[in-house]
Amino acid sequence: MKSSVSIKNPDAWLRLWLGLWWVVNAVQAGCTELANDEAYYHMFSLDLDWGYFDHPPMTALLVWLGSFLGGELGVRFFFTLLQPLYLYVLWRIVRPADASRSDASLFVLLASSMPILQLYGFIAVPDGPLMLFTALFLWTFKRFTETGRWSAALWMGVAMAALAYSKYHGALVVLLTVVSRPRLLKDMKFWAACGLTLLLIAPHLLWQYEHDWVSFRYHLSGRNRDFEIGFVTEYLLNLFAIFNPFLFPVFVVAWWKTRGQTPVLRAMNCMSAGFILFFLASTFRGYVQPQWEIPAAFGIVAVLFLYVRRRERLRRYAVRIGWITLTLMALVRIEMIFNPLGLRFEVFDNRASYAKIAEAAAGAPVIFDGQYTAAAKYGFYTGGWAWAQPSIHYRTSQYEMKDDDSRMAGGRVLVQVWDSVPGRRSIRLPNGREFAWIETERFVPVRQIDVVYDPLPSQVRAGDTLHLRFRLDNPYPYDYRFDGDSVSLSIVWRNRNEPTHRYVLPSVTGLLPACGSMEAEADFVVPPLPRRVFEVGFTVANLPVTTWFNGETTPIEISK
Repeated sequence: MKSSVSIKNPDAWLRLWLGLWWVVNAVQAGCTELANDEAYYHMFSLDLDWGYFDHPPMTALLVWLGSFLGGELGVRFFFTLLQPLYLYVLWRIVRPADASRSDASLFVLLASSMPILQLYGFIAVPDGPLMLFTALFLWTFKRFTETGRWSAALWMGVAMAALAYSKYHGALVVLLTVVSRPRLLKDMKFWAACGLTLLLIAPHLLWQYEHDWVSFRYHLSGRNRDFEIGFVTEYLLNLFAIFNPFLFPVFVVAWWKTRGQTPVLRAMNCMSAGFILFFLASTFRGYVQPQWEIPAAFGIVAVLFLYVRRRERLRRYAVRIGWITLTLMALVRIEMIFNPLGLRFEVFDNRASYAKIAEAAAGAPVIFDGQYTAAAKYGFYTGGWAWAQPSIHYRTSQYEMKDDDSRMAGGRVLVQVWDSVPGRRSIRLPNGREFAWIETERFVPVRQIDVVYDPLPSQVRAGDTLHLRFRLDNPYPYDYRFDGDSVSLSIVWRNRNEPTHRYVLPSVTGLLPACGSMEAEADFVVPPLPRRVFEVGFTVANLPVTTWFNGETTPIEISK
């Protein structure tokens, strides 16, 4: 009799469905090879810290916690647990007092109809913990607005700290909640919650301070690009795709016609619109990745559920769309495991491809040129030693904070190359790509050589002559003979909308002694570059290995 009653309970029915969803995600997690970013975050987990170049430490911690299982499942295990937890919390937030078992089924069906929630239910990326702690923040916010208790406020502070440790987009969750309820700014308890948050995230802020605020600088300016209309159109297409093109228009109508009846529902309404509009505006300063607006899913699912549950025609429509979407997503999941279509994608053929590189390396370390996720995958799938050389043609990464290249110095190393150089060899990998390299018996790094130079003008014209004066400081126990050929100093003009322009300064010659310094001068004529603001700096090359910027960079505008 008790079991019969309990199964009719909508909460119990929901837990059953979420349990089944977790089983599917766990199987998927163990049977699908790692995506690029997942391997990169696995590399983070090998050296736990209070921060990393790209992200706060929560993702690395969750990967580390699951490492006892090994393989892809170990990387993803704790991430598979997050989705049923945050969906259950969302259900408890929006659950009507008269909810039925069919309402619980509708809620799960609507959530599973969001393609972005299907994908981010098992992969090991920062969006998983961001979603969990967004849900817990909303739950504590609900309790706080209902009771006004100090305990609810302090738990809200803990949730905000967990958001900060998960992904920096968590700040937008809090900001939009405040926008939905401005009176929070007059509430001493809310400010106490913020104070607790600052106290809890102090170790991460200290890490950022000690590393020159590297993550904040990268996310606030390092991704910026000049406006392209394609950023906007691709964003809008992605928006419809990730939130289901057949349900998103219903959400827009429902959002316009209804308003949240409680503070937490109004906060979710504000979050759904706020995330979408904020990142739409962000397309004017660069490319926006589809998953960045994933917290909007809370508001979208909540609005859809509360709007269609009492509208029979819309409810039948949503159920049909839900089952069609589930069928299509099942096919996608099968493809991600078995790849019957033979697609070339980052979750396929990793084990075989990196094993082939390891065979060529024959135990030697491998340096990947700019491909930081490839270096991480090589380490994960082969257990071999790899490092990613930061590239002026792409970006730097967490590998810049690792000293692997210094520890590789003096030994045999395989170095990935892109151009035709003497001694170049290449192989075709099972994933369809080519891997080309040269082999050096005595690798000598140049990354930590510091180039200090006189201030450069903030604005120049094509044809202007810049007189450059440098001091090169060498921390390595190696001499470097600058000859303008194999070892050289170059000036680099970098703009993310343009190919990177690198010009060797042949007049910079001489000996840079071990653990010593060298001074030099050179004249440089500004070439006819596009009228843009460039990031200008200098790079040392020990060909064919180039590097990231050696020393600080300067923004310079090319004018008429």
